[in-house]
Amino acid sequence: VFQPLINLMRETQNGSDYLQADETRIQVLKEDGRSAQSKSWMWVIRGGPPDKPSVLFTYNTSRGGEVPKHLLDDFSGTLQCDGYSAYAAVCIANSLKRIGCWDHVRRKFVEAVKTADTGKIRGKKAKPTLADIALGKIGKLYRIDKKIAEWTDEKKYEARQQLSLPVLTDLKAWLDKKASGVMKGGSTRKA
Repeated sequence: VFQPLINLMRETQNGSDYLQADETRIQVLKEDGRSAQSKSWMWVIRGGPPDKPSVLFTYNTSRGGEVPKHLLDDFSGTLQCDGYSAYAAVCIANSLKRIGCWDHVRRKFVEAVKTADTGKIRGKKAKPTLADIALGKIGKLYRIDKKIAEWTDEKKYEARQQLSLPVLTDLKAWLDKKASGVMKGGSTRKA
């Protein structure tokens, strides 16, 4: 019954120039032909006209690359997503511009802080890790966006050029400088 509406929403989303995509693993408790321990995926795509965005959820038993390929088949524009390789394949195949997600980046540094061996010695605070420093720099971006959250798109763009771009430039230079000294295979290096 709802399929025509879902098709129209997907067409409207894919007709825009910017989409966000992510997939989340879910456990299937009761589904014909599958055990209660089965894992499936909920694929989420958000986009459409800036003043009327929509969010579509698509259930699939697979996390394979054919799913985002199907969901983004006629999309051309900018795709914001995480580092999952299936999105990279779609972006290459469809000549999409791919941009990352700060929440995903930030989460990796949070994980790195949690796994760092920075135990407190005799009640003194441990020296900040590289991941701590990165989170501080990323936090500046979050504070800027919080401050401008209610502004118009044009004002946000101006503010980001004036305020966020220097923070990003500083973060990139710092990452480039520190990258070679970070242990390969460690959580900070992955972040």
